[in-house]
Amino acid sequence: MDKSFCTCLSVQGMGTGLLLCLVAIFLFASCQSYKKVPYLQDVKVVEQTVQQGNLYDAKIMSKDLLTIVVSCTSPELAVPFNLTVASPASGAARNNQLTTQPVLQSYLVDNDGKINFPVLGELKVGGLTKKEAEQLIIEKLKPYIKETPIVTVRMVNYKISVLGEVARPGTFTINNEKVNLLEALAMAGDMTVWGVRDNVKLIREGADGRQEIVTLDLNSAETILSPYYWLQQNDIVYVTPNKAKARNSGIGNSTSLWFSATSILVSLASLLVTIFK
Repeated sequence: MDKSFCTCLSVQGMGTGLLLCLVAIFLFASCQSYKKVPYLQDVKVVEQTVQQGNLYDAKIMSKDLLTIVVSCTSPELAVPFNLTVASPASGAARNNQLTTQPVLQSYLVDNDGKINFPVLGELKVGGLTKKEAEQLIIEKLKPYIKETPIVTVRMVNYKISVLGEVARPGTFTINNEKVNLLEALAMAGDMTVWGVRDNVKLIREGADGRQEIVTLDLNSAETILSPYYWLQQNDIVYVTPNKAKARNSGIGNSTSLWFSATSILVSLASLLVTIFK
């Protein structure tokens, strides 16, 4: 057999092998990368887990700001128990020393979980849910109001922060005092392509003031069963960047050069295969 022909076959085989190898590596890397992208995989695991039907309810913590409204069929009975301050009127009413509708004031929960409530004095509400705090106040009001009043407790500074590899990082106020991890990410515009789904950090301050850092895997559907899935007030969610983002920020254009070199190798292999057909 002609040596030149054998050489051509050998070169052709090497070119084809190189091309197939590069394609295989690319497909394998793509497959591996895709597995790290979708949220909440293996849903069947969660479906097979027995879940409790209790709905999440936020608990009052130190430094929370609360509005508490007491209402009765006779409004004058509730006046001493509502923390309000009169706001000055404007125009002609000011000349007559009249005031507008009183402005509702907030209660700041101290480090001991207490608030100073009108007439009733100190009340410990830290660690209670809103419903439990409302019931506590109703019980304390029984000696003062014959009828059962309506007590409404709201948290006015319930907020969470989302940082890192998200589209719109920031701090968000939650009006209904209930938000889960996925809703928080949605508020921040979801993760960017650089965000690591299986390494999301949750920073939480406990009732004793200690900081806790928990790692959550959003690729796993079991995350929704975690006690950290529902966020507490002042929680911080940090989405860590992947290695590609770290290389880009630290080295500059090295990643672009790597892809350019790979493209050249693929093109060269394709050219060799075409020439020696």
